[in-house]
Amino acid sequence: MPAAPPLQPVAPAPTAARPRPTGLDLETLIAGRWLNRIGILALLLAVAFFLKYAFDNDWVGERGRVAIGLLCGSGLLVYSEWLRRRGYRYFSEGIAGLGAGVLYLSLYAGWSFYHLFPQAAAFAGMVVVTAAMVAVALGRDCQRLALVALVGGFLTPILLSTGKDQQVVLFTYLAVLDAGLLALARFRHWRSLEFLSFVATQVYFWGWYSSFYNDEKLGRTAAFATLFFLLFAALPVVGSRRTGTLFQGQGILVLLNAFWFLLALRAMLWPERRWALTLAVLGLAACHLGIAQTAARPKEGETSLVRLLFAGLALTFVTLAIPIRLEGKWITMAWAVEGAVLVWSSLQSRVRFLRHAAAVLFGLVLVRLLFFPIPAERFLLNARFAAFAVAIAAVAFSLLAAKRRPAAVEPEARPFFALLGIGANVLTVWALSLEAWDLFGRQRPAWGLDSELAQQLALSLLWTLYATGLILFGVRRSAVPLRWQGLLLLGLAVAKVFLFDLSFLERVYRIASFLALGVVLLAVSFLYQRSRSLAADKPEEKP
Repeated sequence: MPAAPPLQPVAPAPTAARPRPTGLDLETLIAGRWLNRIGILALLLAVAFFLKYAFDNDWVGERGRVAIGLLCGSGLLVYSEWLRRRGYRYFSEGIAGLGAGVLYLSLYAGWSFYHLFPQAAAFAGMVVVTAAMVAVALGRDCQRLALVALVGGFLTPILLSTGKDQQVVLFTYLAVLDAGLLALARFRHWRSLEFLSFVATQVYFWGWYSSFYNDEKLGRTAAFATLFFLLFAALPVVGSRRTGTLFQGQGILVLLNAFWFLLALRAMLWPERRWALTLAVLGLAACHLGIAQTAARPKEGETSLVRLLFAGLALTFVTLAIPIRLEGKWITMAWAVEGAVLVWSSLQSRVRFLRHAAAVLFGLVLVRLLFFPIPAERFLLNARFAAFAVAIAAVAFSLLAAKRRPAAVEPEARPFFALLGIGANVLTVWALSLEAWDLFGRQRPAWGLDSELAQQLALSLLWTLYATGLILFGVRRSAVPLRWQGLLLLGLAVAKVFLFDLSFLERVYRIASFLALGVVLLAVSFLYQRSRSLAADKPEEKP
């Protein structure tokens, strides 16, 4: 028998490597981070209590106390770097923050409590500490240390405040600090610095404004407000030019920056300097429009959110400039004209946003005309009818522009233009109704007839005649929407005659109302059937 082959040792099956955890588990978070922060706080309190005990017993003089604080703060910064090089990065960041806090407090105590050096020296020292923390944050590529520098930098004016007005020093310092922090955010992509810097700057600006502003400081204050606006507008603009988009949250910052500046301008210029405020708002509109035009162009078929955002702000400021300078009927007229221009622009550029903005403006015009009455002294030749006429002309221009460029009217835009057509007829009927009502209300008709009854009769006749015109014109042009609008208005007139005129009109008014309605209805019925038979072979326009 052949010898059996020797048995080969069986290798153990390989075990799958355990995946390494990618995030912080609860144990690491508590032991590595929370305990670090709590320990630093406890150490800071222990040192503070010891120093207070030593100071209360005069173990150390005033100069020695400040010197100890400066030495300890500087030593902690050096020690944090030693820890970082040995791999304790997160622990070293806490030590560095502790060192910065000790330095700030030591400088503050040396100026405020012990008067060892003047305010300018304390201010310069805190600026040096802030700059050093920024340099450390850059060297370690650590956003958390940059936040420590931000907090310390913005606390400096509060710590060194004397309650006196030092606008130039304060705002210059804020501008330099904002510029440095925004530069960090730009090159290191530390997005949180932008928003925190903006909020802190607003707190200081409005805090100073409420306490010290007067008209004599208008020029300086407006200049600093403009500088702050440009600083916080620059970073999103530069970023959008490079990437074609905005980082998360930058869109909100753009909106907040624009509207706080508008609020500041209004607080300084309204109402005594309305022309200056109007020009400033128009300048804001031009600025945002220029940014929208220079933003990176989107690819074919894509929409640039950057362009829409800045173009929307430009449009908003133009719209706000109208009521700032104008009043009453002029606001309504200007918004109507602006709406027509936006419709025309949307048809030329195929930008839907412009059409949406026009819809908002036309809605505002309708609300103002229907619910904010304008005084009218004479028949037709008055400001109210002029405002209605301009609004109707603006809507008619928009409809004509859409008719001349049918290829630019997208399917989703057709309801908008259909509503514009309805709005034009509503405005026309409303305007004529107001004029007729006032005409018969201001003067008593002949033969001693009652003016109130004459007003009701005038409305019934006017609605009936206008509805007849719509129906006949719609039949002639084979326009279904016009015919339906005429039928609805005629139905309203019929309802008024039977439900109101029959009950409240007397004698000749009731006779005239029903006679006119009957004649018109018969005439409309005859002409409608006749026109329909003649136009049977013509294609109808769909709504």
